[in-house]
Amino acid sequence: MTLFIDPPAWPAHGTLFSHLVSDRSLQELRLFARAAGVPDRALDLDHYDVPAERYDDLVAAGAVPVDGGDLARRLAGSGLRVSGAERNRAKRAALLSRWDALWADPSLAHHAGTDLVERWREPHRVYHTTFHLAAALDALDVVAAGSRIDDRGLWHARLALWFHDAVHDGVAQQDEERSAELVAELLGPLTNAGVTAEDIDETARLVMVTATHDPAPDDVVGGLVSDADLAVLGGSPTVYTRYTHQVRAEYCDVPDSLFRAGRSEVLRGLLAGGPLFRSTPGTTRWQDAATANLAAELALLAA
Repeated sequence: MTLFIDPPAWPAHGTLFSHLVSDRSLQELRLFARAAGVPDRALDLDHYDVPAERYDDLVAAGAVPVDGGDLARRLAGSGLRVSGAERNRAKRAALLSRWDALWADPSLAHHAGTDLVERWREPHRVYHTTFHLAAALDALDVVAAGSRIDDRGLWHARLALWFHDAVHDGVAQQDEERSAELVAELLGPLTNAGVTAEDIDETARLVMVTATHDPAPDDVVGGLVSDADLAVLGGSPTVYTRYTHQVRAEYCDVPDSLFRAGRSEVLRGLLAGGPLFRSTPGTTRWQDAATANLAAELALLAA
């Protein structure tokens, strides 16, 4: 076990908090926290925030006490750390600002944006969080900049990413279907904000593209949405490895043998399904790295 905790020194909510981290595995961290009665909502991307009253209990359960500097160095060396810049872009206020920017009168749609952000912040999530939403929106900006897409199409693409994992219970296809259904529920009342029935249908269609990541060759907007969702696969080896830890922790209760089998099947499907990215910018930036990352993870799972 490689769990570490620093002294309670971070003030919030009328008490002091410690940071609980693993220098090896987010799955290990989540299982330890759950066994110790630390709620899932205390996970903050790469660490748990735990109140001072729990410090002695967690040390007794096996967390190694270290000072704050040592803990920060261990987390940085683990490859699990989320940088300050990444963390800031995934914060509630930053995302709501991006949502509001989609609307001529943000006040008309702010409630829907708040609902969506709270869904992305559900405590059972580890990868499919506001962190993934922010990264996907950033990736869309990258691929859209080099593609021929009109303003309405880009608006639909951004809306689709906001909705694409808004419902996430870990059930493939069903999550995407329920997320697509949510489009009508939240956008349907926004006719006064300029939303049409065609906008709702197109956004829901694009959400379903993320279920298969197989848009038609002439589906430019669908290709951009799919590429933005898959962009993490083409990240650096460090970014990709952190992503795999996040996915494993999100399904931390699944036994290793079952997880390896299921994850390997997903990876083989991705590698055998032809090009992962459909836009020219996506292919140029991420295809080669994604192929290498997926193959390396598959080999690791087999080993």
